[in-house]
Amino acid sequence: MADVKIERKEPLTRWQAARWLSELAAALERGGKIELTMGGSRVSLHVPDHVHTEFELEVDGDEVEVELELSWSTAHVAQPAPAQRQEVATGPP
Repeated sequence: MADVKIERKEPLTRWQAARWLSELAAALERGGKIELTMGGSRVSLHVPDHVHTEFELEVDGDEVEVELELSWSTAHVAQPAPAQRQEVATGPP
C-alpha cells in the first residue's frame, strides 16, 4: 500500500492538456523541486536528476488511452567515490 496517493481525473481540452504537460516538462527541465497544479490543489515534489519512465498506449475499440508514468526513489543514494588515479612507474625505482 502506498504511503500517499493522490489521483485526480478531470476532462480537459486538448489545449489545456498540452499546457499542463508543458508546465510539467518545464518544471522537470528546471530540476529540483517542482510544483504541479491538480484541479484547485498544488502539490510540491522533489525530483532527482534521473527518473524511470514508462509509456503505455492502449486502443480498445473507439477508446484510446495513453499513460505516461515517471517514478523515482526518495531514498538517498550514495554517489560512488571517483576512481583513484593510479600512476604507473616507468623505469627503475
